Amino acid sequence: MPPEPLPEGARIGILGGGQLGRMLALAAARLGMRAHVFEPAAEPCAGQVVERVTRAEYDDRAALEAFAASVDVATYEFENVPLAAVDAVAARVPVRPGRRALEVAQDRLAEKEFLRGLGLSVAPYRPVDGPEDLAAGFAALGVPAILKTRRFGYDGKGQVRIEASGPSAPEAWAAVGAAPSVLEGFVSFEREVSVIGARGLDGAVVAFDPGENLHRDGILHSTSVPAAIAPALAQDAVLIAGRILNALDYVGVIGVEIFATETGLVVNEIAPRVHNSGHWTQDACLTDQFEQHVRAICGWPLGDGRRHSDAVMVNLIGEAVASAPGETGAAVHLYGKGAARPGRKMGHVTRIAPRRP
Repeated sequence: MPPEPLPEGARIGILGGGQLGRMLALAAARLGMRAHVFEPAAEPCAGQVVERVTRAEYDDRAALEAFAASVDVATYEFENVPLAAVDAVAARVPVRPGRRALEVAQDRLAEKEFLRGLGLSVAPYRPVDGPEDLAAGFAALGVPAILKTRRFGYDGKGQVRIEASGPSAPEAWAAVGAAPSVLEGFVSFEREVSVIGARGLDGAVVAFDPGENLHRDGILHSTSVPAAIAPALAQDAVLIAGRILNALDYVGVIGVEIFATETGLVVNEIAPRVHNSGHWTQDACLTDQFEQHVRAICGWPLGDGRRHSDAVMVNLIGEAVASAPGETGAAVHLYGKGAARPGRKMGHVTRIAPRRP
């Protein structure tokens, strides 16, 4: 039997104080819960909407233990939380999702081997630990290809695209900081979709409709729902997310990015947290991804995530946030981050329309 669900008024600990933590805290407040954020940086945007903030480094064992003692359950809003920090918190209070999801998602090589072990299709790849491995990878996979660091890459960071006339193996290796990496062969895809799935403490699995993603400069620009894929393919994408959730014994919301190709679906990557491509659910679903995550980690039944509207979510990146006050035909979500910088996600807007049959 799963543990008893947490009561109203329980405290949720969030490792990380960025915009995802902020939106998780707002969803928790709507359900009568309180939130405590642990964040090394000064003035995190999540700190504006939570009951309490602990500002400390992730290697501060005493601060982590005090944080854990103050909450009833803990979660994380980004996948690069050090495992040692998660272990310190988990020694005192449940952390959901658990360590296994982080172990897989923090290392691109481990992630690909995990997905392939489930029988899922991934891009062809080779591990790279030096220029010699990279040269051998070029010979095996051809070009174009993408070299990605195994750890700490996101929003286009930690990767370099390699064309036939592009950098040599030593140059590409230097471009990723000579860090252990993965070389991915090119996948010819028609579109990228993502599935936001959730799994409860009782093992129940639900998913939102797949969204279609458009990237610019390696950063998600927009997500449109419904995705322009056949219903059978959309169902297959949802089933892939369910297999991943069950294999990880996962509790909470996960994002699964998938390439739709002429021959089927290829899993690109997973994100063990609420996901940028799921922000549209805030305005087009009765239960959004943030409430769904709070429900799951608190042991509540999962909510009804059916889409009542079609939606297009557009990220406000850098100076684009200046256009937000003029938006009158869309839902505006700003993150309270202060000064805009190139590549910095400052908010998003969502435009909805009646759901098409």
